[in-house]
Amino acid sequence: MIINRDEKVRRIQESLESFSGDLNRVLIIPPDFTRFNSNAGELTAIAYKLLQKYNSEIDILPALGTHFPMTEHEIVTMFGEDIPIDKFIEHDWRDGLTYLGDVSGELISEWSEGRVDYDVKIEINKKLFDGYDLILSIGQIVPHEVVGMANYTKNICVGVGGVDIINKSHFLGAAYGMERMMGRIDTPVRKLFNYAAEKFLNELPILYIMTVMKKSDSSGKMEMHGLFCGGENEFIEAAKLSQELNLDRLAAPLKKVVVYLDPEEFKSTWLGNKAVYRTRMAMADDGELIILAGGLKEFGEDPEIDRLIRKYGYRTTPETLKAIKENDDLASNLSAAAHLIHGSSEGRFTITYCPGPGLSRQEIEDVGFASADLNEMLKIYDPETLNDGFNTVNGEEIFFISNPALGLWTSQGND
Repeated sequence: MIINRDEKVRRIQESLESFSGDLNRVLIIPPDFTRFNSNAGELTAIAYKLLQKYNSEIDILPALGTHFPMTEHEIVTMFGEDIPIDKFIEHDWRDGLTYLGDVSGELISEWSEGRVDYDVKIEINKKLFDGYDLILSIGQIVPHEVVGMANYTKNICVGVGGVDIINKSHFLGAAYGMERMMGRIDTPVRKLFNYAAEKFLNELPILYIMTVMKKSDSSGKMEMHGLFCGGENEFIEAAKLSQELNLDRLAAPLKKVVVYLDPEEFKSTWLGNKAVYRTRMAMADDGELIILAGGLKEFGEDPEIDRLIRKYGYRTTPETLKAIKENDDLASNLSAAAHLIHGSSEGRFTITYCPGPGLSRQEIEDVGFASADLNEMLKIYDPETLNDGFNTVNGEEIFFISNPALGLWTSQGND
């Protein structure tokens, strides 16, 4: 069943009416523009309008994680024109935090089967502890390279969390093995987020609003197939539905994959490497992954992470682990190290980025990828004429993906 706007309004209204406390002050935590397809923008606007009848004082704190702050254009595009810009608060993931405690290295070691054993410092944006009557966490459940299935407690622990949990949760997933993580509900990183939320955030009045989205085969537009309001039980329901809708299990590995990155959505390889993360389990040995990336402007969403990516590049896991041991700057930014591991093909298949004017082909090659001319490749692989899935181009079979953020692709035996 496709959930239309009237049904969205009804379900959010029911959730607000069922809340037993006051609604004088409400904090909404939606994703940022990089999760535009989550439909969280519309849901945030609906919640904002419904809360008007309670005369609620409302703040909106986009879950940036380490991403760049949203521009006014992105805010209006995603959330509409009816929410004043001054209602949006910028998450400061380095300094605007409250320290809550640590998750022990013993637990991390147990969850990771001994792969890592560091303590994890739990710091969350201090605004959450500013006396709000209700905190609405809004986002999309979809297969994810770091945690297994995105959103739920990740929206808080990473989206409005501090540098230590962001760095160490990313590296925890990379050390455990991305192929063992993606598309799975119960993972070491999920255990970390849920434990942190239960131990340190259980006094906060958090209500999770979680969507399951899928691109329509006929219209090409995103459609909502699930809307879940609640906590852990609802997350598990949503995650099971997402596994059904967003996991594409292929009969055989893919020899050539072409991925299109919308220039409005993907401006960095930090995000654009979803083309790598989400297809890696589907790629054949000696296969070719071509990424049409006209909007690229940088590698990292943070200046320091961008510098580290340029310095160390997307190498094999052994090379990155060696660099961590030998270099303090990378060792102190484990989320960047994890990203470098995620973005590697481990030498198993080739990754060819086709950048626009924002990054040069030389810069692409300097971080370890192959490169090709974007305009020439667009003449061969035109996103306007290709369909998601298998296509024949100049007598050759290719697999086309119009947006890698919308799913996970794997071949039999890898899921």
